[in-house]
Amino acid sequence: MANSETVMFNVDKEKYNEARELLLSVYQALKEKGYNPVNQIVGYILSGDPTYITNHQDARSIIRRLERDELLEEILRFYLEESINKGSV
Repeated sequence: MANSETVMFNVDKEKYNEARELLLSVYQALKEKGYNPVNQIVGYILSGDPTYITNHQDARSIIRRLERDELLEEILRFYLEESINKGSV
């Protein structure tokens, strides 16, 4: 019989701030090099392949400081909070 309890996933508040700063830094480096930052970051998160991220401004090593699930959690949390604040939900 399958377990019907919900598993909780939690990343602490410090990780939120670190993830946000990290993503903004990598975004800027990708933009400076002429890449589409959203496409490149999505490619990295989905594949785990760090070559989606430029070495410019050490962005490739910066993005690898956090796990991909932590980055995805920050992106989703920010999106949902913005949607709620704008009354879209």
